[in-house]
Amino acid sequence: MLLGSAANGNGIVVFKQFRSRQLLSGRISSCKIPSSHFSLSRSHLIRCEAASNAAVSSVPGIEWVQRTFDLPPYKRGCHIITQQIYKAVPEIRNFRVGIAHIFVMHTSASLTINENASPDVPLDMEDALNKIAPEGHHYRHLDEGLDDMPAHVKSSIMGCSLSVPITAGRLNLGIWQGVWLNEHRDYGGSRRLCITIHGQC
Repeated sequence: MLLGSAANGNGIVVFKQFRSRQLLSGRISSCKIPSSHFSLSRSHLIRCEAASNAAVSSVPGIEWVQRTFDLPPYKRGCHIITQQIYKAVPEIRNFRVGIAHIFVMHTSASLTINENASPDVPLDMEDALNKIAPEGHHYRHLDEGLDDMPAHVKSSIMGCSLSVPITAGRLNLGIWQGVWLNEHRDYGGSRRLCITIHGQC
Protein backbone atom coordinates (compact mmCIF):
# COMPACT_ATOMS: atom_id res chain seq x y z
CA MET A 1 0.00 0.00 0.00
CA LEU A 2 1.63 3.22 -1.17
CA LEU A 3 0.81 6.92 -1.13
CA GLY A 4 0.20 9.17 -4.10
CA SER A 5 -0.19 12.93 -3.88
CA ALA A 6 -1.95 15.84 -5.51
CA ALA A 7 -1.69 19.49 -4.46
CA ASN A 8 -4.62 21.82 -4.11
CA GLY A 9 -4.67 25.62 -4.37
CA ASN A 10 -4.02 26.18 -0.66
CA GLY A 11 -0.57 24.63 -0.59
CA ILE A 12 -1.90 21.50 1.09
CA VAL A 13 -0.86 18.14 -0.26
CA VAL A 14 -3.58 15.51 -0.15
CA PHE A 15 -2.30 11.96 -0.03
CA LYS A 16 -4.28 8.89 -1.03
CA GLN A 17 -3.37 5.28 -0.54
CA PHE A 18 -2.62 3.69 -3.89
CA ARG A 19 -1.68 0.14 -4.85
CA SER A 20 1.01 -0.19 -7.51
CA ARG A 21 3.99 -2.52 -7.77
CA GLN A 22 5.39 -0.19 -10.39
CA LEU A 23 5.92 2.55 -7.76
CA LEU A 24 7.96 0.43 -5.36
CA SER A 25 11.31 1.68 -6.61
CA GLY A 26 10.33 5.34 -6.96
CA ARG A 27 10.10 8.34 -4.68
CA ILE A 28 6.43 8.54 -3.82
CA SER A 29 6.57 12.28 -3.12
CA SER A 30 7.48 12.93 -6.76
CA CYS A 31 4.93 10.63 -8.39
CA LYS A 32 2.02 12.18 -10.26
CA ILE A 33 -0.97 9.89 -10.20
CA PRO A 34 -4.11 10.77 -12.17
CA SER A 35 -7.10 11.44 -9.94
CA SER A 36 -9.01 8.80 -11.89
CA HIS A 37 -6.77 6.19 -10.28
CA PHE A 38 -8.05 7.08 -6.81
CA SER A 39 -10.95 4.92 -5.75
CA LEU A 40 -10.80 5.12 -1.96
CA SER A 41 -13.35 6.90 0.19
CA ARG A 42 -12.74 10.26 1.87
CA SER A 43 -12.16 8.49 5.17
CA HIS A 44 -8.86 7.17 3.78
CA LEU A 45 -7.48 10.58 2.77
CA ILE A 46 -4.35 11.81 4.48
CA ARG A 47 -3.74 15.55 4.59
CA CYS A 48 -0.11 16.61 4.81
CA GLU A 49 0.94 20.20 5.41
CA ALA A 50 4.13 20.94 3.50
CA ALA A 51 6.78 22.99 5.31
CA SER A 52 10.53 23.47 5.20
CA ASN A 53 11.22 21.65 8.45
CA ALA A 54 7.96 20.00 9.40
CA ALA A 55 5.21 17.81 8.03
CA VAL A 56 1.93 16.90 9.69
CA SER A 57 -0.61 14.40 8.40
CA SER A 58 -3.61 12.58 9.78
CA VAL A 59 -6.31 10.01 9.26
CA PRO A 60 -9.13 9.60 11.75
CA GLY A 61 -7.57 8.68 15.10
CA ILE A 62 -4.00 8.57 13.78
CA GLU A 63 -1.48 11.41 13.48
CA TRP A 64 1.96 11.76 11.91
CA VAL A 65 4.37 14.60 12.71
CA GLN A 66 7.89 15.03 11.36
CA ARG A 67 10.33 17.81 12.24
CA THR A 68 13.93 18.41 11.22
CA PHE A 69 15.98 20.78 13.35
CA ASP A 70 19.57 21.71 14.19
CA LEU A 71 21.21 21.36 17.57
CA PRO A 72 23.86 23.90 18.59
CA PRO A 73 27.49 22.74 18.38
CA TYR A 74 28.57 20.53 21.28
CA LYS A 75 32.08 19.76 22.43
CA ARG A 76 33.33 16.25 21.94
CA GLY A 77 31.60 13.88 24.34
CA CYS A 78 28.16 12.63 25.35
CA HIS A 79 25.34 15.11 25.95
CA ILE A 80 21.78 14.71 27.24
CA ILE A 81 19.35 16.32 24.75
CA THR A 82 15.95 15.19 26.05
CA GLN A 83 14.78 18.72 26.84
CA GLN A 84 16.04 20.04 23.50
CA ILE A 85 13.81 17.45 21.80
CA TYR A 86 10.74 18.62 23.73
CA LYS A 87 11.47 22.22 22.74
CA ALA A 88 12.05 21.40 19.08
CA VAL A 89 9.04 19.08 18.76
CA PRO A 90 6.28 20.54 20.97
CA GLU A 91 3.72 18.29 19.24
CA ILE A 92 4.88 15.43 21.48
CA ARG A 93 2.60 16.75 24.21
CA ASN A 94 -0.43 16.21 21.95
CA PHE A 95 0.03 12.44 21.67
CA ARG A 96 -1.80 10.10 24.01
CA VAL A 97 0.14 7.08 22.76
CA GLY A 98 2.70 6.75 19.99
CA ILE A 99 6.28 6.25 18.87
CA ALA A 100 8.99 8.87 18.35
CA HIS A 101 11.71 7.91 15.88
CA ILE A 102 14.81 10.08 16.39
CA PHE A 103 17.44 10.14 13.64
CA VAL A 104 20.77 12.00 13.52
CA MET A 105 21.75 12.95 9.97
CA HIS A 106 25.52 12.59 10.35
CA THR A 107 28.22 9.90 10.17
CA SER A 108 30.44 11.18 12.98
CA ALA A 109 27.82 11.60 15.72
CA SER A 110 25.40 9.13 17.25
CA LEU A 111 22.40 8.68 19.54
CA THR A 112 21.81 6.47 22.53
CA ILE A 113 19.73 6.29 25.72
CA ASN A 114 21.52 6.23 29.03
CA GLU A 115 21.96 7.81 32.45
CA ASN A 116 20.31 11.21 32.94
CA ALA A 117 21.47 12.02 36.49
CA SER A 118 25.13 11.34 37.24
CA PRO A 119 27.51 13.67 35.34
CA ASP A 120 30.23 11.01 35.59
CA VAL A 121 28.45 8.55 33.26
CA PRO A 122 28.80 10.64 30.06
CA LEU A 123 32.47 11.24 30.90
CA ASP A 124 33.12 7.55 31.49
CA MET A 125 31.25 6.67 28.29
CA GLU A 126 33.47 9.02 26.28
CA ASP A 127 36.57 7.45 27.86
CA ALA A 128 35.31 3.96 27.01
CA LEU A 129 34.56 4.90 23.39
CA ASN A 130 38.06 6.38 23.01
CA LYS A 131 39.54 3.06 24.15
CA ILE A 132 37.38 1.12 21.69
CA ALA A 133 38.26 3.39 18.74
CA PRO A 134 41.46 5.28 19.58
CA GLU A 135 42.93 7.96 17.36
CA GLY A 136 46.09 7.21 15.41
CA HIS A 137 47.74 6.76 12.04
CA HIS A 138 46.64 3.12 11.76
CA TYR A 139 43.54 4.10 9.73
CA ARG A 140 43.43 4.48 5.94
CA HIS A 141 40.96 7.39 6.10
CA LEU A 142 43.01 10.29 7.51
CA ASP A 143 41.99 13.10 5.14
CA GLU A 144 39.79 14.89 7.68
CA GLY A 145 41.95 14.60 10.77
CA LEU A 146 42.89 11.97 13.32
CA ASP A 147 39.54 12.22 15.09
CA ASP A 148 37.45 11.56 11.96
CA MET A 149 37.77 7.82 11.33
CA PRO A 150 37.37 6.95 15.03
CA ALA A 151 34.22 9.10 14.94
CA HIS A 152 32.82 6.98 12.11
CA VAL A 153 33.54 3.80 14.07
CA LYS A 154 31.87 5.14 17.21
CA SER A 155 28.86 6.35 15.22
CA SER A 156 28.30 2.87 13.77
CA ILE A 157 28.76 1.20 17.15
CA MET A 158 26.33 3.51 18.96
CA GLY A 159 23.85 3.95 16.12
CA CYS A 160 22.17 6.81 14.29
CA SER A 161 18.54 6.34 15.40
CA LEU A 162 16.29 5.59 18.35
CA SER A 163 12.65 4.59 18.75
CA VAL A 164 11.08 5.84 21.98
CA PRO A 165 7.47 5.23 23.08
CA ILE A 166 5.25 8.20 23.84
CA THR A 167 2.70 8.00 26.65
CA ALA A 168 0.43 10.84 27.78
CA GLY A 169 2.39 13.54 25.98
CA ARG A 170 5.85 12.52 27.19
CA LEU A 171 8.67 10.30 26.00
CA ASN A 172 8.13 7.15 28.05
CA LEU A 173 11.68 6.87 29.34
CA GLY A 174 12.79 5.15 32.52
CA ILE A 175 13.29 7.37 35.54
CA TRP A 176 17.09 7.43 35.05
CA GLN A 177 17.07 7.49 31.25
CA GLY A 178 17.81 10.38 28.92
CA VAL A 179 18.36 10.75 25.17
CA TRP A 180 22.01 11.38 24.39
CA LEU A 181 23.70 12.99 21.41
CA ASN A 182 27.23 11.65 21.23
CA GLU A 183 29.57 14.08 19.51
CA HIS A 184 32.56 12.10 18.30
CA ARG A 185 34.61 14.90 16.72
CA ASP A 186 36.61 17.70 18.30
CA TYR A 187 34.81 20.32 16.17
CA GLY A 188 31.75 18.60 14.76
CA GLY A 189 29.64 21.74 14.50
CA SER A 190 25.86 21.86 14.51
CA ARG A 191 24.10 18.49 14.24
CA ARG A 192 20.79 17.96 12.45
CA LEU A 193 18.07 15.67 13.80
CA CYS A 194 14.91 14.41 12.13
CA ILE A 195 12.13 13.27 14.47
CA THR A 196 9.06 11.42 13.23
CA ILE A 197 6.07 10.77 15.51
CA HIS A 198 3.20 8.39 14.83
CA GLY A 199 0.30 7.71 17.14
CA GLN A 200 -3.02 8.80 18.62
CA CYS A 201 -3.58 12.33 19.87
